[in-house]
Amino acid sequence: MLGARVATALVLLAGFLVAVFGLPAHAWRIVIGLLTAVAAWEWSALAGAASAGRTPYVIATGVAAWFCGAAAQAGGPWVTLLIAIYTLAVAFWLIVVPWWLIRKWPLRGGAPAALIGWLVLLPSACALVQLRALGPWLLVAAMAIVWVADTAAYFSGRAFGRRKLAPLISPGKTWEGAWGAIAAVLVAGLAVLAALPESSIAPGLAPWFVLGLIPVTAVGIAGDLFESLLKRQAGVKDSSHLLPGHGGLLDRIDSLVATLPFAGLAAIWIAK
Repeated sequence: MLGARVATALVLLAGFLVAVFGLPAHAWRIVIGLLTAVAAWEWSALAGAASAGRTPYVIATGVAAWFCGAAAQAGGPWVTLLIAIYTLAVAFWLIVVPWWLIRKWPLRGGAPAALIGWLVLLPSACALVQLRALGPWLLVAAMAIVWVADTAAYFSGRAFGRRKLAPLISPGKTWEGAWGAIAAVLVAGLAVLAALPESSIAPGLAPWFVLGLIPVTAVGIAGDLFESLLKRQAGVKDSSHLLPGHGGLLDRIDSLVATLPFAGLAAIWIAK
């Protein structure tokens, strides 16, 4: 299992880097649309939708992700729409999801589940296109925050974990793992600031950049817990069996869909 997990991770990383740095913009949007459609298929399964009813939703989500990416690529007059999309997503993750986790609301089928799926998936699709358009390394950096947090949480949780973070949702996660994730992300953020040329970021923004990593990391953890809750309620271990050793696509992007809208909104704010 560990061998399959590592091999899959290496293949995914290699494919991601080739796509980010090698694909033309229109091809990148197509890739994002297809990946969002796959995630929508897994989401609709967690919501309990029948297979026959899932296909139209998957197609509509993939097409919407492509158009959202086109708007993000174009910028200009579409920025207002992006701000609205990101703001709705940020409000969902900061306000709704914490209550969802506390109350353990079930994901109802039908229109509510479909709309929530779009709120979870489409803003991150927009951000994946927008951040790459601003610079491939910016997108890699935004995603690396989640990768650093996930890795640090795993190892610090295994080494020091004592107090369960959410035992009824994800028994393996601990407070020590969460604090380890925040500490690692802060260290990584400070290292990035130290490596950047002085003119690349305004001095007044540097402290806010570092401090902003704390809530973003916390939201990433909430995204992980949110998907864990939905899987537990659906009675499944993974969102699918698409990726050997890893489960489904949603299992790999549960933290990213929560954090990328923050990165997209921050990029717009800094550019103003």
